Amino acid sequence: MTPADTGASTVVDAASAASAVPDASDSRMTPGGPGYRRMSLALFLAGVATFALLYSTQALLPLISDGFGVTASDASWTVAAATGGLAVFVLPMSALAERFGRRTVMTASLAVAVTVGLLVPFAPSLPALVALRAVQGAALAGLPASATAYLAEEVRPRALVTAIGLFVAGNSVGGMSGRVITGWVAQEWGWRVAVGVIGLVAVACAVAFRLLLPAPKHFTPGSLRPRVLVRTVRDHLANPLLRRLYAIGALFMTVFGGVYTVIGYRLAEAPFSLPQGLIGSIFLVYLVGTVSASTAGRLVGRLGRRGALYLGAGTTAAGLLLSLAPSLPLVLLGLVLITAGFFAGHAVASSAVGKTAQHGRAQASALYQSAYYVGSSAGSTVGAVAFHSGGWAGTVGVGVLAVLGVVMITVSGSLAARRRAGDAPVRTPSLSR
Repeated sequence: MTPADTGASTVVDAASAASAVPDASDSRMTPGGPGYRRMSLALFLAGVATFALLYSTQALLPLISDGFGVTASDASWTVAAATGGLAVFVLPMSALAERFGRRTVMTASLAVAVTVGLLVPFAPSLPALVALRAVQGAALAGLPASATAYLAEEVRPRALVTAIGLFVAGNSVGGMSGRVITGWVAQEWGWRVAVGVIGLVAVACAVAFRLLLPAPKHFTPGSLRPRVLVRTVRDHLANPLLRRLYAIGALFMTVFGGVYTVIGYRLAEAPFSLPQGLIGSIFLVYLVGTVSASTAGRLVGRLGRRGALYLGAGTTAAGLLLSLAPSLPLVLLGLVLITAGFFAGHAVASSAVGKTAQHGRAQASALYQSAYYVGSSAGSTVGAVAFHSGGWAGTVGVGVLAVLGVVMITVSGSLAARRRAGDAPVRTPSLSR
């Protein structure tokens, strides 16, 4: 990718040039090499468990509303509390990962999250359910940042986007399977049984993850001192490219969180009036996200990072506008485009964070995940409020504004890079796109 695509400096140093050439002495994993398949499957399953648990109530919101006698915006807190808990705790959990190791923290996080997941079906009231979901989200905070930091350390740079894309693909499969399973189970036995089944699926994924994930070979323990953590966070927030990537992740997730929190209510109402099982099956479009996330590396190779982000934003916007049609096939096509655009943009932005951070990668990834899930919580809440006041058009309006924000941030980064390039002396030209 060109420097203008990334918003990075145009300087090409010896280290970056060397990274483009395979090094036989590099013991990090690469596709086809020892441990790569086990690692990919392990993190894929971790992604499945994370998203299945995190969004286990999203497809069930109409039933939860009926069960507790609350509005859509009240029920949406069962989603917002989980993603909000993750957003708040992802940075502290990343600090623990720097000290005790990525694999250790990921294992502990999954263990706590699946335990809480088995308690969620017994919540006696909406406040209790929201509290359990907040704890579950906080526990899951150890997964996203630790996983991307693990990959940045254990996988060769040229394979990093693909490896992170596979992890994100696991997220999409988890989000899809969780919603589809809960939809059909809830139609027969209610939402409590449905979330219980998801808890059992997550237990199986957690056990397989721990058995499969190779032990890290390139992890160096860091410090738990608050002063060191604050300095690392300050350094990351001072980096203009990282700030832009964090904002892009938050805005993409605002769209996604709002759309998928509200879509169940829209499809349950006229003119669609779909049963719960079919509403849950709508989330099969997540398979599109699995494909778009796993191919993000090739997309960046062809279009550059900036071009890939523009394509993701444009695809998402087209899907939002198409979903306004009062036709179920067109709504479904709109969801397909929204999902494809979102997962492509998310995979590109999250992998760019791992490449950009030169130290404290867990904290850099944690800040991205925190922004990302703040966007999810905001999207879930604001999207539900907009739906309550303006119908589906209100939710779409929120999404379109967020997509415009992605485009404006990407443009501003490109312009800043061009200004720096104009002020800088002539450099060695980059052969990458």
